[in-house]
Amino acid sequence: MSAPGPGEGVSHVSLRSGVYADSVRLMQVSRDVGARDGVTAVLVAMATPLNVELAEGMGLAPEGAASPDQLLIAVRAVDDDALAAAVTAVDAALSERERSRATADAQPARTIGAGLDGLAPDGAALAIVSVPGQYAALEAADAIAAGRSVLVFSDGVPVEQEVALKRAAHEAGVLVMGPDCGTAIVSGVALGFANVVRPGPVGVVAASGTGAQQVSCLLDAAGVGVSHVIGVGGRDLSEAVGGLATLDALAALDADPGTERVLVVSKPPAPSVAEAVARAAGGLATPVRSAALSPETPDLTAAVEALLADLGREVPRWPSRPGPDGAAPPGAVLKGFYSGGTLADEAMLLAAPVLGDVRSNTPLRPELDLGTDLSAPGHVVVDFGDDALTVGRAHPMIDPTLRLEAIARLAASGEPAVLLLDVVLGYGADADPAASLAPALAAAREKAQLPVVVALVGTEADPQGWSRQADALAAAGAAVFASNAAATRHALDLLGDAR
Repeated sequence: MSAPGPGEGVSHVSLRSGVYADSVRLMQVSRDVGARDGVTAVLVAMATPLNVELAEGMGLAPEGAASPDQLLIAVRAVDDDALAAAVTAVDAALSERERSRATADAQPARTIGAGLDGLAPDGAALAIVSVPGQYAALEAADAIAAGRSVLVFSDGVPVEQEVALKRAAHEAGVLVMGPDCGTAIVSGVALGFANVVRPGPVGVVAASGTGAQQVSCLLDAAGVGVSHVIGVGGRDLSEAVGGLATLDALAALDADPGTERVLVVSKPPAPSVAEAVARAAGGLATPVRSAALSPETPDLTAAVEALLADLGREVPRWPSRPGPDGAAPPGAVLKGFYSGGTLADEAMLLAAPVLGDVRSNTPLRPELDLGTDLSAPGHVVVDFGDDALTVGRAHPMIDPTLRLEAIARLAASGEPAVLLLDVVLGYGADADPAASLAPALAAAREKAQLPVVVALVGTEADPQGWSRQADALAAAGAAVFASNAAATRHALDLLGDAR
């Protein structure tokens, strides 16, 4: 339907039955259509209660009752021509998806169980689940029952369901990666947000997506590749889950003849679970090194360098692009605007001993919680990829809008600061992040003289190309580092006497 919206322009809202697409694809469609001239708001998503509520908040509520198995298309534009073009673009994107997966003789399976039904046991070793969290456990259980390992991309899965799935997988001799597993590389196949890295002898077990990307990219830069990257979900090393998937992943890598060393990567784990994992690792034939972040071990790059020493490999000079000379103005503070939660944690762990308290929406200590005030003064690190900030919108590795708005607000605030941020490349991420970020950084530097430091996580073989992105960001006045730890230390050096 087309009608005046509660703001500028006209709107279209419709519900379609018999159409399903995973959340990542729909987020990409929303982002691409939202970037078109004349489009002021867009939401293309499955009509779950949460997404319908988001549409209502945008003034784009559907007429009549909506069902989670329907597709919701909601668009607002400045005029009828822009609206018609936007809706046509949505249709084209969805049609292209259907064409790409259609076959001449078969209808696509609607469930994991249907997809595996009749398939030989060796016909598919891994199933991928990317549906709203409340439905993910049922689909994952079907895969486990069929004797397949499963990657659960979905978030929002209750922790008790995660534990039940991982226990069932252990009994069945398969793996559950996730829930909320955004990064994996299995037998050279990249899944989710992963980078193009060379094959090699190091297996990675990761309760962290961007942490896995950081260490695998550094290993690639050192000429040492990975055998597998097994994501286990961000909660796996919590007390509630107890490292169930981590223990199974370690056993699987220990049995893999192509894996000579194992690196375990995570945000700060529960101490008792970390001890249990360390005991299990000590009983394996394959040497295991921990890259679990903590106040005592706050540096993923240092863990990679130690692993290279274990392998008898030389530590290279990590790629970088030097920034402009000079220090921050008096009274400057650290502002970390991150898309990767583990990289944000690493920055805070490195900064806290130097700066004191650093507040965050994902703080190291509860009393440092920012709440909803992401523009608060003082030393602040924001994880824009936190679940609370990605409800109804694409992850900031896909859609930079929230972070670009925050950069503009910081420049307009007049607060002296050093801006520290990450840019993560690879499959699934923004095809050209520097195209939007570099102009925003240049404008911030011109308006507020903000020193800018970027941790650029990726490889030369990534679709975006590490050097191409680094050159564009450096041309905008940023200092660029392949290592997030090096970027953080450089930002602290720029603060220098300004503290």
